[in-house]
Amino acid sequence: MKKPTLFVLFLIVFVDLVGFGIVLPLLPLYSEQFGASGFTIGCIVASYNLMQFFFAPWLGRLSDRVGRRPIILLSTAGSAISYAMFGYASGLEGTLGMVMLLTSRIFAGICGANLSVASAYVADITPPEQRSRGVGLVIGLGFGLGFIFGPLIGGLSNQFFGQQGPGWVAAAICLVNFLSACFILSESRSKDAKPAVKRAQWAQWKHTLGDPKLGLLVLLVFLGTLCFACFETTLPLLLVEYMGYSRTDCYYFLAYSGFIATMVQGGLIGRLVHRFGEKPLIFASFFGLTLSFVMIPAKDSVGWILLSLAVYAIFSGINRAPLTGLISIISPDNEQGSNLGISQSASAMARIFGPPLATTFYAMSEPSPYYVCAGIALVAGLIAGIFLTRLLGNTQDGKGGSAARTSGKDASS
Repeated sequence: MKKPTLFVLFLIVFVDLVGFGIVLPLLPLYSEQFGASGFTIGCIVASYNLMQFFFAPWLGRLSDRVGRRPIILLSTAGSAISYAMFGYASGLEGTLGMVMLLTSRIFAGICGANLSVASAYVADITPPEQRSRGVGLVIGLGFGLGFIFGPLIGGLSNQFFGQQGPGWVAAAICLVNFLSACFILSESRSKDAKPAVKRAQWAQWKHTLGDPKLGLLVLLVFLGTLCFACFETTLPLLLVEYMGYSRTDCYYFLAYSGFIATMVQGGLIGRLVHRFGEKPLIFASFFGLTLSFVMIPAKDSVGWILLSLAVYAIFSGINRAPLTGLISIISPDNEQGSNLGISQSASAMARIFGPPLATTFYAMSEPSPYYVCAGIALVAGLIAGIFLTRLLGNTQDGKGGSAARTSGKDASS
C-alpha cells in the first residue's frame, strides 16, 4: 500500500467534505429566507443527489479511461466554483437568490464525483485484503471528520463574515484543496492497465446490475443508504418535537453519534475485516441497524438515547466500507470507476427517496419511520445472509485472502 498517497487522498476527500459540511446545514434556512415553499426547499436539497444519480456513473467511467487524478481535480475545482456560487447567492434576495442557490447545488452535484473516484483510487493502490480498510480510512473517516468540522467552521464563518461568509470560506478551502492536489496527487492507474470498457450510461447500469454479485451489492448499498437518509431526516424531529430535547441537545447527540461512527470507520473497520471478512460484517451490520432502529424511539431518557445511538453509529460505521470494498474486489481493474459510480448513483437515489418517505411516515406517527427502517434493515440483512455467501462463495474477501476477479468473459462483455 502506498501510504503517503493514501494519506494525500484522505486529505483531499476530507477537505472537500469540510466544504460540503459547511454548506449543507444552511440550505433549508437560506431557501426559506428566499421565500421557497416546503416542496421547493426539498427540491433544492435533493437537486445535488439527483445530479449525482445521473453524473456519478459517467464520471466514474471517464476515470477508467483518462485516469483518477484528472477527475478528482475536476470535481474539486467544480466544488470550489459551486461554493462560490452559493456564497454569491447568499447575498441575493427573493426568486433570484433561490434560483442561484438551486444552480449552485445542481453544479455541485454534476461535479461531485469525489467519493466514487476516490474509492476507485483506493482500489488502484491497495491489495484486495486491505481494500475495505482503505475505503474506511479515506472515505469513511474523511466523511465523518468533514461533517464534524464543517458545521463548526460554517458557524464561525457566519459569525465573523456574515451570511455570505460560509459559502466563500467553503470555496476558498476547496480552491486551496484543488491547488494542493495539482502538486501532490499522483495518478493511481497503471500505464499497463487494461483499456476501459466503453458503454453508454444506461448500458452501464444494465451491465452492473445484470451481474448477480454486483447487482446484489448495489441493492444492499441502496437499502442501507435509504435507512441512513430516513434516520438523518427524522432524528432532529424525533428528539426535539417528540421527546422534548432542545436544538442544542440535538447537536450534541448528532456529534456523539458521528464521532463513534468516525472512530469505527477510521480505525476499527480494518481490524474487523481482517478478523472476520467483509461478508459476515455486512450481514451483522444490517441486523445491528435493525436493533438500533427499534431502540431509538423506545425511551426518551438520556442514557437510553446514548446507548441506542451508539449501537446505530457502530453498525452504520461498519456497513458501508465492506460493501464498497467487495464491489471493488469483484470488479475488473478497468471497470472500477464505472461500477463504483453506479454504487454512488444508487446511494444518491436512496437519498432522494429517503427523506420524503421518512417525513410521510413521521406525520402518521413519530416513531414509525424507525420501525419502517428496522423492517428495511431486517430485509437487507436476510438478503445478505441468504445470497452473499451463495453468490460470492468463491470470492475471497478481506480475511487474509486475495481478490477473485470476474472471468475474462465477464470483463469483456
